[in-house]
Amino acid sequence: MATTAYEHDADGAKFIPATQRPDGTWRKPRRVRDGYIPQEEVPLYESKGKQFKARQNTGLPVGLTPEIVAEARKSKKATGIIQPIPGMIINIEKKKKKKKSAVNDVSEKLSKCEITEPTFKEQPAAVTASDPNKKLKNLRKKIRDIETLEEKIKLGTLNPDKDQREKISKKNEILKAIEELEKSSF
Repeated sequence: MATTAYEHDADGAKFIPATQRPDGTWRKPRRVRDGYIPQEEVPLYESKGKQFKARQNTGLPVGLTPEIVAEARKSKKATGIIQPIPGMIINIEKKKKKKKSAVNDVSEKLSKCEITEPTFKEQPAAVTASDPNKKLKNLRKKIRDIETLEEKIKLGTLNPDKDQREKISKKNEILKAIEELEKSSF
């Protein structure tokens, strides 16, 4: 909003004069205390970090005198090149181009990427030697689970669902696998 025009009355106190609303009604004049700043005129709060970052993003070296900074900004507007110290050239346009080219580089690299299936090496003999014992143990555990399910069904405490019926139907296959493992391990 624009700054509010204050007027002074006969006593010297500030006030905002009466104004007319769009619908034709009038606002009352409002008295303003000394030192009061309307909310819309209060500057926005900036944290110290935000202020520091804004000072860093000027593209100029830290500690330059205000005169050199002013000259650099004038020449920057004219040519796009900053030369705050004789012999030192900072080209802002090149920095912007580098950012755009970085995006292009990444997209090119991604287009060259290929996804391949991993190849697995066979496990060493030491690991496979313990595998039959683990498999045997797991198969016996499955048989125990199947037998407990069958007992619950016989007692009538359980009405088996689809997965439980499938588990029970695999009992013969598991028993055959246990026999084969026992024969090969002994």
